[in-house]
Amino acid sequence: MKASKNYTSSPLPFMGQKRRFLKKFKEVLINNKPDATYVDLFGGSGLLSHIVKQYYPEATVVYNDYDNFSERLLHIEETNLLLADIRVLIRDLPNDKAIPVDRRQPIIDCIYAHEKRYGYVDYVSISSNLLFAMNYAKDIDQLSRQVFYKTIRESSYNADGYLEGVDRVSMDYKALFERYKDQSNVVFLVDPPYLSTETSVYKSSHWKLSDYLDVLDVLKVPHYYYFTSNKSQIVELCEWLGSKVPGANPFGNTVLYSNISNVNYSSKYTDIMIVK
Repeated sequence: MKASKNYTSSPLPFMGQKRRFLKKFKEVLINNKPDATYVDLFGGSGLLSHIVKQYYPEATVVYNDYDNFSERLLHIEETNLLLADIRVLIRDLPNDKAIPVDRRQPIIDCIYAHEKRYGYVDYVSISSNLLFAMNYAKDIDQLSRQVFYKTIRESSYNADGYLEGVDRVSMDYKALFERYKDQSNVVFLVDPPYLSTETSVYKSSHWKLSDYLDVLDVLKVPHYYYFTSNKSQIVELCEWLGSKVPGANPFGNTVLYSNISNVNYSSKYTDIMIVK
């Protein structure tokens, strides 16, 4: 029996969420372990954790909220109020066009006033509504230095029941892995930041090659879902290692699934999910 709520994307903007891979993830998940403990090492927006709990309500799902996404969810109503105020300020402007320079300051003043009143602004969500696609800001200084666009959503954000029944932790993924690695009937969800991908609005601001390779240490377990892309070339690297040193390839005895994602009309890449 599925859980009552079914989100196909994060309820709030989040860089790098796996919404384009959900169909394949669900197809593979449905043939997996309904009574296991699923440990989402790089929880991000919690989308993978949500999907697992949706399909397997009786499973224990551990969501590593390292970036404190839950705090953004707690302030979702305040975010909706701020967006409503901004909509009023720019309602006469054309959609999907740059906001004139002389109309920027009232928006900035509105954000300042909201932060002073409530003590919090979800800058990732607000910047997602004011900046060009896939651009984010973490504070008012970053936001105010960029060109504003009228790309604000018309509906309010809603996260009712999103992470219901999921166990939240917030810790380094290595410590979380150590906690569960020797337990039986555990499935690890391993979705690290993509190599050389800019994620400055989050704690893991920029992953180097050494960071990315460290994650391979967690793949010495019986069951996992590992996410990467062809940009990292990690699969090719591990295949090469395996050809030189027997058993060195952590992806031995696994199944690889791929999905082509279009960034824009001229750019695309391949998302990869490896299952053991």
